[in-house]
Amino acid sequence: MSSARKKQAGGAGAWFGTPPKSLRPLDADHAVEQREDLAEAAGEAGAVQLAALLAGADPLADFISAAMDLSPFLRGCLKREPSILERLFDTSVAMRLAAIDAEIAALADGDDLTETGLMRGLRVLKREAHVLIALGNLAGEVEAQETTARLSRLADNCVGAAIRFLLRQAHKAGKLQLPDPSDPEKDSGWIVLGMGKLGACELNFSSDIDLIVFFDPNAPAIVDRYESADHFVRMTRQLVRILQDRTEHGYVFRTDLRLRPDPGSTPLAIPVEAALHYYESRGQNWERAAMIKARAIAGDLKAGKAFLAELRPYVWRKYLDYAAIADVHSIKRQIHAHKGFGDIAVRGHNVKLGRGGIREIEFFVQTQQLIAGGRFPELRGRETTAMLMVLAERGWISDEAAETLTSQYWFLRDVEHAIQIVADEQTHTLPEEDEGLERVARLLGYRDADAFSDVFRKALKLVESHYAALFETAPQLSSGIGNLVFTGEGDDPGTLQTLSELGFERASDISRVIRTWHYGRYRATQSAEARERLTELTPALLQAFGGTRRADEALLRFDEFLGGLPAGIQLFSLLHSNPGLLKLLATIMGAAPRLAAIITRRPHVFDGLLDPALLSELPSKAYLDERLTAFLQGATLHEEILDRLRVFAAEQKFLIGMRLLTGSIDAARAGKAFSDLADLTIAAALEAVMAEFALRHGKVAGGRIVVLGMGKLGSRELTAGSDVDLILLYEHDADAEYSTGDKELAPAHYFARLTQRLIAAVSAPTAEGVLYELDLRLRPSGNKGPVATHVDAFGKYQLEQAETWEHMALTRARIVAGDPELAARVEAEIEAVLGLTRDPAKIRQEAAEMRKLIAEEKPPRDNWDIKLIAGGLIDLEFVAQVATLTGQVGTEHRQPSTIETLSRLRESFADAQTRADLVAAHNLYTTLSQIIRICLTGPLEPEDVPPGLADLMLASTDLPDMAVLQSHVEETSRKVDIHFGRLLRGKMG
Repeated sequence: MSSARKKQAGGAGAWFGTPPKSLRPLDADHAVEQREDLAEAAGEAGAVQLAALLAGADPLADFISAAMDLSPFLRGCLKREPSILERLFDTSVAMRLAAIDAEIAALADGDDLTETGLMRGLRVLKREAHVLIALGNLAGEVEAQETTARLSRLADNCVGAAIRFLLRQAHKAGKLQLPDPSDPEKDSGWIVLGMGKLGACELNFSSDIDLIVFFDPNAPAIVDRYESADHFVRMTRQLVRILQDRTEHGYVFRTDLRLRPDPGSTPLAIPVEAALHYYESRGQNWERAAMIKARAIAGDLKAGKAFLAELRPYVWRKYLDYAAIADVHSIKRQIHAHKGFGDIAVRGHNVKLGRGGIREIEFFVQTQQLIAGGRFPELRGRETTAMLMVLAERGWISDEAAETLTSQYWFLRDVEHAIQIVADEQTHTLPEEDEGLERVARLLGYRDADAFSDVFRKALKLVESHYAALFETAPQLSSGIGNLVFTGEGDDPGTLQTLSELGFERASDISRVIRTWHYGRYRATQSAEARERLTELTPALLQAFGGTRRADEALLRFDEFLGGLPAGIQLFSLLHSNPGLLKLLATIMGAAPRLAAIITRRPHVFDGLLDPALLSELPSKAYLDERLTAFLQGATLHEEILDRLRVFAAEQKFLIGMRLLTGSIDAARAGKAFSDLADLTIAAALEAVMAEFALRHGKVAGGRIVVLGMGKLGSRELTAGSDVDLILLYEHDADAEYSTGDKELAPAHYFARLTQRLIAAVSAPTAEGVLYELDLRLRPSGNKGPVATHVDAFGKYQLEQAETWEHMALTRARIVAGDPELAARVEAEIEAVLGLTRDPAKIRQEAAEMRKLIAEEKPPRDNWDIKLIAGGLIDLEFVAQVATLTGQVGTEHRQPSTIETLSRLRESFADAQTRADLVAAHNLYTTLSQIIRICLTGPLEPEDVPPGLADLMLASTDLPDMAVLQSHVEETSRKVDIHFGRLLRGKMG
């Protein structure tokens, strides 16, 4: 061998200190082609020694060609820059990496350096370092632990260079006044913490880097502490751009700042005091775990170390007590320990997050550290395997567990590096196709994919067995449903799969929503205890929402509800101990947007569910009256009384709805309860308005008022979404000319103004919502008439001017509030009007014509428009009203209730079968309309019925599916239409 050739071989042998590990290419011919291409590129670049090496028969040349065949990343880099290898003839990989570190550190020292120049320099040097680290790893020059250390040092140096450059730029621009520009980081107040694997010096080959950036507004370098926040945020944004923007020279490191406190609502750089306050008051369990690996890597290192020292009591609990253990268990409960789940698939397995993976070993260590680190400072280290050894020394785990997990950790890290060296992609998942898996196996030095798979599977099972044992004593609320991990910022693949299996369509979005619960952004989750209770409850919540068959909507509505809660501990504890209530909440969120909207806007209404007797007590008028009296007790101011009425009505509407949804009351009982509630609250509002009005305008001699309920309020068939039809009637002494107050009013003016005040009190939107939407169009002369009517004028109008449709409406009139004596008089007048002798044929004809007009002007939307369809609710109401006006109801006293009237139709008007059909139809329509109005704010869309609503409708009608129910509604309406035609139109069925 010539002396030149010996020199080449000897120099090459020094690359790795030892002969490189043998690599077998996937395609030998392709490897030869790559070797020839690189030799040609080396010749063109003047890399003479490299070209000569590649031209001969040398194990190192074989290693290089195999590496290029197996790794497109290395192939591209080496062809682009053969000088990377040429330099190794004069130095080793280790020495060249040390030189690169020094060159990177020196980059920022140039006075004329531009940002573009810095970005180019960092990228070129990082690419060379990356290639050398990969080759050292593949050659077996160093163990996996040194590979991660090299990558971490590289990241530290790159971040540090960018930081020093930006600090000097800020100093030159007068934004900062650095105490020592030659050492810009010193006393700068800019704190950069490396987190995760960077903080632990365990970075993987294609990892992004997790940073948290703080600043100290009181640092010596700060020129204007009030502008410092904007300035450091701007510099942090520049830092990210310098490191991760892709240019013609590639990128340095992808940079992730999402581990900072509450990343969705905080700036990129956070003041130290604000950060400390966050961690001490709202910091989460996973953030405690994350802070174990925090390390000041750049900027004001002294300030960074001081910050971490101040944070020590937050991370490391002083006493090993039940609270600390429970705190750690609240993390554990989010992890499902896969024990006994059968074989683990190698293809497509996530080495980091999958079963038996890297994350399980890290979590195994961190949970033990959190429990014991408060008392044992030696357990506060950042490095995973170093802490395994200490845990074993202290007796927290066995020596066997420590040794096994250590060896498997570094094996899995090697696998992770091989996966990423292929194409420099941030992936942790083994390929699913044969060629990809074979490529990874050969990068790791295995004979083939099968040989690798055997070793890999054994490693995962070893890790899994130790990991599962750690969690055997931790309560599992997930009931074996799979991973539920919501710590940190990224999605856990197993969790996304679990969410999908539970019924969530947008699993990633749902995972992100749940993670935000733990940021303490909501008042309900600000306390650590509340967050822990919610963590424990989450698996059961997800199962309950998943069971609604519209899981995403249900959870998002719950998220809105959670955002409005003033506190969470009591509710979370209640739901945790009461699965039935949890299921009910899920039903609301999944099937009842109206109720969900009520509790979202006014979460306090949910407090009513805390009453243990809620579902066992009927909401009778006496029951509601008793609670309203107690609720108004102590309220004296007019607005306070009205606000309490609005709150009370909203809560009771919700609770009546709850009783209906749970089946503790039926639809008819619900209609009566909604109507009784309206009676009581409108009466209380009238009383409050009259008292307030009298303070200024006094009273009218002999003045008395009654409120007449019409429509569904009159017939006691209100639904959750009904507005209320009212007529206000009054009387006064015949000789009364003015009221007695300071601002006197004539009687007609007085009662009109009083009525307008009542209308405003009941229907005006306020912070506490609206009591009821009002409709006064049924008063004499409709909208053209006065809002308040004298009782004499009312009687005269009804007797002399009212049309048939007005008398039909009057059949459902009922006194709901006001003076008892005047009420008796009005009731007598109504009875007299309705008792007038009428021509039955004429009444039937006019009613039939009105129904035809309604059908023409307001046709039904579809077959589910049960009010307007032919044979629907309007037809039933018309039948009852015509029967009342024509004396065909077999009862001594008028019944405002439609169902009561239908059930008492005279045999001469309707035979028993007809009555039965009409009553059955009314019951069906009432049931469906009550449930639909409880659940929906708009009409039922036949093609998009919420599954939970469908379940309720079917359960309440005892029918098997929606198709059968629809057929039943159609058949019922057909029967009613036939009866309507015979009874009112004289048609024979």
